[in-house]
Amino acid sequence: MCAKAAFAQKDSLSFDEHNKYIYYKVVDEPGLGLDTLQTRALYFLKTAYPKIKVDKTSTAANIIGSGVFLIYNGTAVVKTQDGQISYSCYIECKDQKYRFWLTDFVYTPYKTDRYGNSVPVPGGDIVLENSSKFDKKQLDNCLNQVGTFSKQFGDKLKQYMVRVSAAPPKQEKKKVVNTKDW
Repeated sequence: MCAKAAFAQKDSLSFDEHNKYIYYKVVDEPGLGLDTLQTRALYFLKTAYPKIKVDKTSTAANIIGSGVFLIYNGTAVVKTQDGQISYSCYIECKDQKYRFWLTDFVYTPYKTDRYGNSVPVPGGDIVLENSSKFDKKQLDNCLNQVGTFSKQFGDKLKQYMVRVSAAPPKQEKKKVVNTKDW
């Protein structure tokens, strides 16, 4: 009986000119105009990752957001929440191409409180580039999971940019209950 483990390639994360980890891709989309790409990028963030906070200073061509995802530790059978990674995402569109990148990765370790819940350690934020605060196994685990998340983010974005109609999501009307009339 053989088992294989698949991990994201560590080389998928690179260093940028500011010496920070970055996942960066440029994608050509012939036949799609600037307006279409911008609309689809916003639709992607609203539907695929609704918890990403889009920055107020974002323009239609430059979308800036920030989000968080969990890091797990342990084997496939017993996984525990090890911490969370906060990140910034950028999507820029031009005519017939777009680029995106994820950067500013900050690790927040979790601890178990007296009730058995995993909670963030106050003041424990560690910038991912500061590898002296990690042991080798923990750093490899973080980099693998960040690489996997970044690749999945890019794959989903590519699917939304190619296939998904950019129709705005339907918003449900709030039902107001009038307690005076019955």
